Amino acid sequence: MSITQRGEELHFDENQFIVSKTDLKGRITYANDLFIEISGFKEKELIGTPHNILRHPDMPKAIFKLLWDRVQAGKEVFAYVKNRTKNNQYYWVHAYITPIVDTKTNQLIGYHSVRRSPSVKGLEVITPLYKKMINEEARGGVKASSALLENTLSQLKVSYDAFILSHE
Repeated sequence: MSITQRGEELHFDENQFIVSKTDLKGRITYANDLFIEISGFKEKELIGTPHNILRHPDMPKAIFKLLWDRVQAGKEVFAYVKNRTKNNQYYWVHAYITPIVDTKTNQLIGYHSVRRSPSVKGLEVITPLYKKMINEEARGGVKASSALLENTLSQLKVSYDAFILSHE
């Protein structure tokens, strides 16, 4: 694996993918080797643990609400996410999260996430937006942060998906 460190930030090769699966409550049921290595946790510490063990305080709660709303509705979602490691380092990912559906029963049974290294261009746009959203959450909660995101997208005349995918 090729994980590099710059200060407290970890980076992984653009040709590698972090993969995990969770149950319907967001508890990790599978973690690939890169996920285990970069997170700093052992596999046995991750399996059965809520995925939010990696939640970094710089991440707006409104983004996680959007992610959960989408996947629980059976839709895919892309997002930039900043994660925290066991050792309080961090790493950014460009995540693609999809629902897992049982083909026999057509029932939602979990979620699958594939994360790749984010683009510098994407982080240059996302980082200041997330900071604004965090500030808005401190003043007015998740609703206010979500409204800021919606207003930003409206001003840009793009959907959330188009915004994220245009900054890859």
